[in-house]
Amino acid sequence: MAKKTVASLQTGGGKEHTKVIKMVKSDKGSYNFKEEVVHNDKVKGWFDKN
Repeated sequence: MAKKTVASLQTGGGKEHTKVIKMVKSDKGSYNFKEEVVHNDKVKGWFDKN
């Protein structure tokens, strides 16, 4: 699935987007990962918000 995402982002305007992954600790003590593809200008805001 990651290969498909990377391949589709390399064509057209895909270079303006970044796949961001953030590790979040749950209430039970385990970690979950949040993944999203966001515009390069909004990467810092995404990390601040999530």
